[in-house]
Amino acid sequence: MAAAAGLALSMGAQAAYPDKPVQVIISFPPAGATDVLARAVGQRLSTELGQSVVVDNKPGAGGAIGLMAGARAAPNGYVLYLAATTNQAIAAAIYKDQQAHLAKDFEPIGLIGYVPHALVVPASLPVKSVAELIDYIKAAPGEYNYASQGVGTLSHLEGELFTARYGLKITHIPYKGSVQALPDVANGTATMMFDSVTGSMPLAKGGKLRYLAVAAPARVALLPDVPTLGEAGIENVIPDNRFGLFAPKGTPPDILETVSAALKRALADPDLQASLATQAVQLMYAPGPDLQKVVEDEHEYWAGVVKSANVTAK
Repeated sequence: MAAAAGLALSMGAQAAYPDKPVQVIISFPPAGATDVLARAVGQRLSTELGQSVVVDNKPGAGGAIGLMAGARAAPNGYVLYLAATTNQAIAAAIYKDQQAHLAKDFEPIGLIGYVPHALVVPASLPVKSVAELIDYIKAAPGEYNYASQGVGTLSHLEGELFTARYGLKITHIPYKGSVQALPDVANGTATMMFDSVTGSMPLAKGGKLRYLAVAAPARVALLPDVPTLGEAGIENVIPDNRFGLFAPKGTPPDILETVSAALKRALADPDLQASLATQAVQLMYAPGPDLQKVVEDEHEYWAGVVKSANVTAK
């Protein structure tokens, strides 16, 4: 009788997950697309989990700093990692010595959605189309530069593919995310940049940036007059940057299921969908196994692109 009571007490002492705040690590600084998405989804996820969800920004090294922090966290569900899966696949192909790998060192929880990228230039630049931009850069070889979110990011590779496609002599200037890069594009220090519509929209609305094309299969609803790269004559159209939520390898299945179910409910919230839609974010839930397939496919695809384009960590 006493043993049974002791066992019941012991079982009762184990609080159900989660019984304290949950941390979500991202690999980019505040105000960019990843940060906007993480904070909006995290706020709704906190309601579903009944605990605070705190976003921790760890930018740098093409996403490797945040990736390693997430991979090395205790596998108990209290530290999660929200990844821009396309960025991580590109970084894995460029940085051969990364100490963490999205497909091997994490448990996939669920796909969150995607954000389209766009080609932006300073509003003061005397170009109104992709063709005019190409002519403008070619008229002064080596005189201009383009900004990116950092070496090994989708933003970087888009710039590399674009400039290689047209043989443009232009210098790559990497930054630690959109929030540092975009002001230099707006003031003309950088001539162009591929960035998320989410991150660039405030400066575009303020008349500081001009959209020339969106790197997406179809036009973006918020930018109906902006052509796709395909419509602008660019053959190597870049797909949307996808995002997913992960936990460190070894996290118990019941915790993964709890978070995945909460994420599914959070992403189905109409208010969250409407709010993020105004920033060009398309929410799209898929369970862990589907996310794992996305990660594996993207790593294989972007490894081939990086190799063929001869992109290096320079």
